[in-house]
Amino acid sequence: MFEMRTPVLTALGIVCLAATLAWIRSAQQRYRVVQRVDSDEAPDSHTLAWTTFRKEIHSASLYGLLSLASFVTAFRDASDAAVIYVLVAIPALVSTYWARNAVREARMARKSFDIERRAQEALDQQELAPKAWAARLAPEELPEFSGFDVGRVYQAGTGLMAGDFFDVFQASPTRLAAVVGDVSGQGIESSITAFQAKYLLRTFLRQFRDPAQALEELNHQMVSVERTEEFISLVVIVFDTEAETLRYASAGHPAAFLWHEREVRPLRSTGPLLMLDPHGHFFSREIPLSRDDMTVMYTDGLVEARRGDEQFGEDRIGDAIRRNPGISPDVFCKQLLDSANDFNQGIIADDVAILAIRKD
Repeated sequence: MFEMRTPVLTALGIVCLAATLAWIRSAQQRYRVVQRVDSDEAPDSHTLAWTTFRKEIHSASLYGLLSLASFVTAFRDASDAAVIYVLVAIPALVSTYWARNAVREARMARKSFDIERRAQEALDQQELAPKAWAARLAPEELPEFSGFDVGRVYQAGTGLMAGDFFDVFQASPTRLAAVVGDVSGQGIESSITAFQAKYLLRTFLRQFRDPAQALEELNHQMVSVERTEEFISLVVIVFDTEAETLRYASAGHPAAFLWHEREVRPLRSTGPLLMLDPHGHFFSREIPLSRDDMTVMYTDGLVEARRGDEQFGEDRIGDAIRRNPGISPDVFCKQLLDSANDFNQGIIADDVAILAIRKD
């Protein structure tokens, strides 16, 4: 049995052997990648994969020879290891030969990196697009309006793009307009339609004092957009602080609710869905407005939350108002959404928008 001449060389041999095994395992994985990449369809990717495989085979060979040389030197005469050290020249010469393509391969790697970076940027933009649209259709923050306390909540459904929207804005110094709407369908087309309807309606509500006139004008404009598969349900409430009234009009939308004189009153539809009939007729209703009156508007995702065959329904919304009519509108919206999600036994699949406004 040969006497161990130096523990350092033995330790070096063990480390190099471990590195050899690691590079062999890595080379096996790289070779599988080479086999999966078609050289005809993606020649650059195939070349880069093959280059990476060769480099890892080279590393495994080099560390294997160094490990063998270290063990031989440690257990035998140093001259016996000379041949093995000479063999190290083989992978060194091979790597020198491969180096002639190093510049071309580096350019290919940089090109591949740039393509991947641009692809990732495109994916990031796709992820941000729905959020950007939702921020326009259902903003997280609303300005404060003198004389009114406004609460809202929006929960995105499983669709990529939102079709529900709400808006609260000053139509004139004495008129506050509130809108909640829902475009049928899902996807980018419905989201674009919702965006158009929201901002066109802003213009018409500033132009016409009667919300029914604004809806008729909006219907006329939106019907001219040739999207026969779409329609919009929408409710508008205009609070007039000078006349101390609210006037509302609804285009086939689920009933809004008004807490007035210690009663919950439904504000039901006053006309057909938008974009169905270019000659659709709408009318509005006017109700006296008192201090602490609260209106609640929402999209159909709320009432259509289901537990088996049973829907959440309008009655539960009215009951929620009756239980605590003095609650903060913002808190009320969040509690109402939580109740619907609990009833649904999970997050509601459809988009849900809820808007509550109290007269101070």
